[in-house]
Amino acid sequence: MPTKEELERAAPRDRGGEVHLRSAPQLREYEAAADRIAADRPGRLLDWGCGYGQMSHLLKARRIDVTSIEWHPDAPPEGEVVRSERFPDVELTRTPEPVKLPYDDGSFDAVLSMGVLEHVHSPEGSLDELHRVLRPRGRLYVYKLPNERSYLERIAKRAGFYYHGQLENDRLYTLDSARRIVEEHGFRVEELRLANMLPLSLTGEAGERLAPAIWSANRALARVPGLNRFATNVE
Repeated sequence: MPTKEELERAAPRDRGGEVHLRSAPQLREYEAAADRIAADRPGRLLDWGCGYGQMSHLLKARRIDVTSIEWHPDAPPEGEVVRSERFPDVELTRTPEPVKLPYDDGSFDAVLSMGVLEHVHSPEGSLDELHRVLRPRGRLYVYKLPNERSYLERIAKRAGFYYHGQLENDRLYTLDSARRIVEEHGFRVEELRLANMLPLSLTGEAGERLAPAIWSANRALARVPGLNRFATNVE
């Protein structure tokens, strides 16, 4: 078993291995998010904590001007620009800075946090930085905040798999706490919801074949009042 230190040093996307890149149902979620963001036609967007660059890749395909950055503890002090090993069209900046961003005030029209805010060293400090690099009336998109009432998180914990809350910097949210933390750092919430009732990490031929049905059922169940209290994510 890896030590806590080894897990902490892994990028957030690495904690689930590459299954999210190979799962057709999971890809449906990424594509839905990319479509939603592209519909707003943001000018310049920061993919904050971009991981392998899967969202940057999808947004670039939708003609969005994307800047990609990923925290990496072993990056040089000044940071480094590398090409994604999985998505060659994506160049990303690796930075050893857990909070401070190497961009001027008001550099971006939008910021995307896809499964990132719940893992960072200081969510308060990071939200202040994101607010700083956004232009006035810029938009922050936050996906995959883990819901503290999620039934899937409880199953993962009992089964001995990785679950949110296992590591020192992991945080869980509710609709109220998610709203409160972003509002306390200068943002106004326009949309807030619970999402994802079914596991999306199904790979191989079965995943390809069942992806439409899984994604459709997943979205429908997340709209059922009461039941959706146990959804996986806050968005």
